Amino acid sequence: MQKELFKKIDTYKDTVIDLQTHMIACPAVSPHEGGAGEKAKADYLLSVLKTMKFDELSVINVKDSKATGGVRPNIVAKYYGKNKQKTFWVMAHLDVVPPGDLNLWKTDPFKAVVKGDRIYGRGSEDNQQGLVSGLLAVKAMMELGIRPPCNYALLLNADEEIGSQYGIVEIIKKHGKLFGKEDVFMVPDGGNPKGTMVEVAEKNMLWLKFTVSGKQTHSSTPHAGINAHRASAHLIVRLEDLYKKFNKKDALFAPESTSTFEPTKKEANVPNVNTIPGTDVFYLDCRVLPCYSNAQVLAEIAKMNKEIEKKYKVKVKVEDLINESSKPTDKKHDLIRLTQQAAKMVYKNNPRAMGVGGGTVGAFLRNAGYPVVVFSKLDDMAHQPNEYSSIKNTLGDAKVFTYIALNLK
Repeated sequence: MQKELFKKIDTYKDTVIDLQTHMIACPAVSPHEGGAGEKAKADYLLSVLKTMKFDELSVINVKDSKATGGVRPNIVAKYYGKNKQKTFWVMAHLDVVPPGDLNLWKTDPFKAVVKGDRIYGRGSEDNQQGLVSGLLAVKAMMELGIRPPCNYALLLNADEEIGSQYGIVEIIKKHGKLFGKEDVFMVPDGGNPKGTMVEVAEKNMLWLKFTVSGKQTHSSTPHAGINAHRASAHLIVRLEDLYKKFNKKDALFAPESTSTFEPTKKEANVPNVNTIPGTDVFYLDCRVLPCYSNAQVLAEIAKMNKEIEKKYKVKVKVEDLINESSKPTDKKHDLIRLTQQAAKMVYKNNPRAMGVGGGTVGAFLRNAGYPVVVFSKLDDMAHQPNEYSSIKNTLGDAKVFTYIALNLK
């Protein structure tokens, strides 16, 4: 059965190209980043899914007045298995990021170009490769008349790129009955070029905005003002001590085995050289190991802020932009073992369970109590100019998902 399915998947090269060509031509950029949303892409995919033998096919539309049609569509397609009480979900996202600087692209980002094994275009790898892989696995089962041990379902989400509020967050909040207690999730939206990363945990995410307020004055009379920029600079250096305070290591998160605390974005203050700024704004990106809480980090930062306020006579305001914690998937869960077995068989490698510092939609599901593995064999082209996906990787991942579907009890 498995051998027949793998052979069938190997015949799908033209299908991969056709699906990618149509999806790349639908720029599913968030309306909150200047795009139209996912509707055109969802409409195309629905036309494809309706020709297949899904037992359930539906759309969860989340209202968004800025999007075309006023909604952000989320597609659910389920193929029944022998045990209808349990579902193996393959979850991919429909939205893509903007193309960025068009001068850096060698091709039109929204017109598919095939060169050998590569399909170029925005969204081709992030996340259409995983979407196509998930679709091909069930397509092969349907065409060979094979029913897996449990249900196999596609969950194609909106809004992953900027927070998932119109996607999985809304689904969990208002459509939680969609999922059963025994359900498990595969998220093909992270991986590495060797296909050895089986992601089972994420660091907590904490993005902070710091506003330091002093008193603006002419730079030739600093005694008459309070330099917010200088205080910010000292605070940024002081925040580096977070590395010392939260210094535990976790080998699961190699190579970044510690929590990280990095100053990133810096807003402009005054436009001219000869004015001391009264306000200075910067941002801190914290990725915190699960052994610590974000509350602990915030408490330590509050102490540092007070030191700077006292020393430089400024006021420091801190705002949470993102404050998310993530539970790990139980390391003994069968989904992890099966993913490792499948990847090793298909790619002849030695995959291992790993944690990552980046955030995925898997965190929302883990926090809701569901086992999640993030896996895909990727060339790491997400968000880059000249993004491409690999046809071989697409077919290979489809085989990985097929193996899991056939062996998940």
